[in-house]
Amino acid sequence: MGTSVDFAVKNTEKLKEPSDFKVVLLNDNYTSMDFVIDVLVLIFNKNEAEAERIMMDVHRKGRGVVGSYALDIARTKAEQVHALAVQNEFPLRCVIEPA
Repeated sequence: MGTSVDFAVKNTEKLKEPSDFKVVLLNDNYTSMDFVIDVLVLIFNKNEAEAERIMMDVHRKGRGVVGSYALDIARTKAEQVHALAVQNEFPLRCVIEPA
């Protein structure tokens, strides 16, 4: 009963950082440029200049990368974009892609 045993566990498994995912806004022919800027400021905390630059990428290139986030945050931000778009009757779409 009086025996004690010490176990030393050697951890050889390396933890890796979670993968990031890009949040991308997609262009459409109906969503106003002002609304896209508002979304970028409200949901993604972009300043006016950066929001305008991303909005112009969306307008000219058909898509604009907003940022890179952990998967859960990227999904939440995409859902917030879709909810705000529906609420304001715009078809703005947002996708997430591996970074």
